[in-house]
Amino acid sequence: MDAEELRAAARAALPPLEGSVTVAGLHGPATIRRDADGVPHVRAGTARDAFFAQGFAHAQDRLFQLELNRRRALGRSAEWLGPAAFAADALARRLGIEAASRRDAAALDAPARDMIAAYAAGVNAFLASGAPLPIEYTLLGATPEPWEGWQCIAVMRRLGLLMGSVWFKLWRAAALPVAGEATTSLRYDDGGADAFILPPGAEGERWRAALSDLAPAVASLLEAAEADATGGGSNNWVVSGRLTDTGRPVLAGDPHRVFELPNMYVQTGLSCPEFDVIGLTVPGVPGFPHFAHNGQVAWCVTHTFADIHDLYLERFDAEGARTEFRGGWLPVRRRVEIVAVRGEAPREVEIIETHHGPVICGEPSRGTALALKSVQFAETDRSFDCLPRLLTAPSVAALFEATRGWGLIDHNLVAADTAGGTGFLLRARVPRRSRENGWLPVPGWTGAHEWQGWIAHEEMPQVLDPAPGLLVTANNRVVPDDHPDYLCTDCHPPYRAARIQELLQDPARRSVEGAAGVHADTLSPIARLFQERLARLPTPSPAAARLREALLAWDGRMEAGSEAASAYIALRLALTRRLAEASGLGGLAGHAWLSPAPGVAPLTQLWWCLPRLLREDDARLLGGLSWEAALAEALEQVAAAPPAANWGEAHRPRFTHPLSPAFPWAAAVLDPPAQPLAGDGDTVQANGLVAPLGPAAAYGALARYAFDVGDWENSRWVVFLGASGHPASPHYADQHADWAACRMRPMRRHPQAGPCTTLLPA
Repeated sequence: MDAEELRAAARAALPPLEGSVTVAGLHGPATIRRDADGVPHVRAGTARDAFFAQGFAHAQDRLFQLELNRRRALGRSAEWLGPAAFAADALARRLGIEAASRRDAAALDAPARDMIAAYAAGVNAFLASGAPLPIEYTLLGATPEPWEGWQCIAVMRRLGLLMGSVWFKLWRAAALPVAGEATTSLRYDDGGADAFILPPGAEGERWRAALSDLAPAVASLLEAAEADATGGGSNNWVVSGRLTDTGRPVLAGDPHRVFELPNMYVQTGLSCPEFDVIGLTVPGVPGFPHFAHNGQVAWCVTHTFADIHDLYLERFDAEGARTEFRGGWLPVRRRVEIVAVRGEAPREVEIIETHHGPVICGEPSRGTALALKSVQFAETDRSFDCLPRLLTAPSVAALFEATRGWGLIDHNLVAADTAGGTGFLLRARVPRRSRENGWLPVPGWTGAHEWQGWIAHEEMPQVLDPAPGLLVTANNRVVPDDHPDYLCTDCHPPYRAARIQELLQDPARRSVEGAAGVHADTLSPIARLFQERLARLPTPSPAAARLREALLAWDGRMEAGSEAASAYIALRLALTRRLAEASGLGGLAGHAWLSPAPGVAPLTQLWWCLPRLLREDDARLLGGLSWEAALAEALEQVAAAPPAANWGEAHRPRFTHPLSPAFPWAAAVLDPPAQPLAGDGDTVQANGLVAPLGPAAAYGALARYAFDVGDWENSRWVVFLGASGHPASPHYADQHADWAACRMRPMRRHPQAGPCTTLLPA
């Protein structure tokens, strides 16, 4: 099949979006009307039928994505994607996502149990409707499998899987034999003074552990080390009606993740007599877990970086059959699962579980390995019980109460209601334990680092109607480290949060219209840091002197048309590589403790910690080199081979469909083209790069939104591609140009025109 034949087949694979369909399992008629952007708006006579129709609509637009999300959650994606997906499948099997999700589904209260059952029935009704299958099934020679309600939980669990602390702990554990005392510097930059979410506007210092504080963990890790070991972010904000021209609150933001096709989020409206909600939904999951409004209250989230994962270094007996614990020995559970791999023979995955959790890296047969204990798996989770309650919450306070029990992933939940109320809640379940657990894997055999129960919902950081009426979260630290409970060690730098606070001092920015300008901001504080250090360098070569003058004259904005912005990133990448080389930490790539999928790249970790090392002139990792010498080397290197493209072109992402690597001849149909992009990971417009991959944007805002709380029809949104997951659909990527330019579109609540599917009960 050539490209033209594939395009024709893709058009033929589009499902009908108009007319009536008689389906089993529906109690009364329901409609799915699509607006001018292709966004589905569901109306039904009951809540159960609304969830049924939501499942049907998701299957109409995103059937391939639904099933791929499920396969990734259950460790079956390599059946479709080939060997490259095996490591992630093996991790999903080791973590036991299927067993945990079945357990959680069995424990749900009746409203949530009915919700997931209805949603699954809606997906299955589409499969039985006779509609053509997406083009991906033709490429794969595959047929879809029926949906089960518990799989909704598996999909949601996978989307937040192991986000946050586990990767930093693995990184520092691998780095310890190389970095020594400087290991405690290997964390995200704090900007010189951390900016906290609560109290709004407060600043302070992070607790920085010394190796003496971590002595037991250090001793055990060095004991286990090989003898030759050498080694996003999202924004949201709320403005009180006291500070807006309209007297109504404004709630806005943008969730950032890796650019994954199709988009993780689907714009959706869902209404019935019990609720009337519009927002961003997740294919495979009913309701609106992250971003929506229900006509009375609007809510949105960013990732908190709460420490919900612990790593335990386990000691095993000679046979690898038992682990040491408090002077005795506990049995290890073992099993083998088979993972099918497209184009290859099936592979075996040995799964080893200690009393702490699954072994995720290391070799028990050699005496030690790392086991994971995570909030996401350790005990029965009640997150899905929260989803129906969110839809009918009448106020911010009620919405926060509705989240009691949420634990699948940690969130900064920000909300506003039509009575003028605003608020913040750390929505998470966090265990009580020692702050030392946050830095490194801890000894599993001593019993000194076990969990001591849970921080109660009532004790989580929260505030209603915060003074002075502005509240910002941008993955920055929630509270100072002297907070009564240990919550986190690693979080994003405060730059974006501080910049948003600064921008919101302008009253014109405190509106729905002004929100787009905040989203679009490209001022880089790290560029200013580099300029300060460049200005102090001794006279370089003529070419390097010209480059330095261009960088010193630059305004520090990561605009798409800027050549200086492109040169700055090239300079920072060169300096990061020099740090990796001089420290020996670059040689850790491939270390066993950095291997769990998707893996930990030393260059990425060093990219993020470099600004603090540079600001504090901390040269311990430079092997005797000074920062002036290292920066001078990097400057000469970039001057000798300057970037050929401006920042927008250098930063232009490559949107890659999951099947394009396996079917490269189909990429012209599957992969939508991308616009040049501004911003970087340190700016509010956080289109970020991944250092080992170079300057191209690898993650960014999957969506942007601004709720006018109380005048809902004035709300706006946009997604980075489009509403449909079908490559031949006119709505596959029709929002991309607006998204790239930081423009938003109207959030139409109840469209009266557009293609309409009417579902009729059999």
